[in-house]
Amino acid sequence: MKNTCKLFIALPLLAAMSAGQNAPAGPAARTDLYDVHFAKAAVGKGAAEGDYLKKQDSTAAMPGHYLVLRHQEGEDWDYAVIEHLGTKTTVDAAGTPPPAAARDLGAWHTDTFVNGPAWPAFARAMGIDESSAGKTAGSVYVVSVYRAAPGHRDELEKMLTQAPDETASGNVLMQHVEGGPWTYLTIARYNSWEDYATGEKNSVAAMSKNQGPWFALRDHASFHNDTVTDRIAP
Repeated sequence: MKNTCKLFIALPLLAAMSAGQNAPAGPAARTDLYDVHFAKAAVGKGAAEGDYLKKQDSTAAMPGHYLVLRHQEGEDWDYAVIEHLGTKTTVDAAGTPPPAAARDLGAWHTDTFVNGPAWPAFARAMGIDESSAGKTAGSVYVVSVYRAAPGHRDELEKMLTQAPDETASGNVLMQHVEGGPWTYLTIARYNSWEDYATGEKNSVAAMSKNQGPWFALRDHASFHNDTVTDRIAP
C-alpha cells in the first residue's frame, strides 16, 4: 500500500507469534498478514483519492491481492484498503511516499497490520476470487473495528466468531498486530442492499427481545464502530 511509515519495523516475529498463539483452530486460522489502510480524502478530492487508491502500487509484495472499499455510512474515513502482505513483511525506513501528483489528495490516513486468513479464503469470503469477482459488483460490505474490554479479549473473539449475520454471504475476522487502537476487525459481505436490509431487520427483531449480538457486544467490548461500504476495486 501507499503508506508513509518513517520507522523501520520488523514484523516476521510478530506475525509468527500472532499466527501461532492467537489464531483460532480450524479453517479460519489467521496465518497471513494484511495492511488495513483507512484514508480520508482532502476537501474536493474524493473522486481523485479513490482513483489513486484503487491502483495497487507497482512494488506490492502480492500483486492483485487487495480490496478497496468506499464509505457510505459510518466512520469518518472515506476509503478502506485491505492489502495482503503474505506471511511476513518489513517496512523500510524510507517508506513509500506517494508521487507528487497524489501527495495532496488525502487529508489523513492510518495503517494497521493485522493477521487474517490465507488469501484464497479471504478472497472467497469477500467475493473477489476468480470465480465470483465478476458477479459481486453490487455487494455491500460492513467494516467494523472492536476494542476488547480489559480481561475480555477471549470472550469478544468468541462472540465475533459466532455472531456473523445469517444473511451475509461472507465474513472475515482479523486481529491487530501493530497500528490502530483496536483489537479486532471484521468485514461482512452481503450480496445486495436487500440482503443487508434483511439482516438489519432481523437484528432489530432480536434486540426487541433483549437477545442477540447487540447485547453480547456490550458485555465484552469497550469500543466499536461499523461502516457500511461498497467496493471500487477489484
